[in-house]
Amino acid sequence: MNKLVFFSTMSLLVLACGGGDESKADPAVVAEAEKVWKEKCVTCHGDRGMGDGPGAAALNPKPRTFKDPRWQMQTKDERIAKVIVEGGKSVGLSEGMAPNPELADKPEVVAELVKKIRGFR
Repeated sequence: MNKLVFFSTMSLLVLACGGGDESKADPAVVAEAEKVWKEKCVTCHGDRGMGDGPGAAALNPKPRTFKDPRWQMQTKDERIAKVIVEGGKSVGLSEGMAPNPELADKPEVVAELVKKIRGFR
């Protein structure tokens, strides 16, 4: 899937999921996103999105806290999705934020992860 199609699809999905009825989300997609969160994201970002996961102590720079209201206001959903799939280096952030290329063909899962990150506001 080329990047333009991927990010166009992601944009539509994020917009569609952004303020809608939570009950419309596919339970299998939600479960897969939660599994990814617990297996990968929590390691550095922590279960509450504070950047205080068990692996955070060894990282420099430290992982982002998703509770930062300024960051939440200034960061677009598309950028979050890109970082999830392509890693921090893809947008000039730390290489410590590893890419997850296996999610490139799973925009629904990525959209659920973006929703989870937005939920830490």
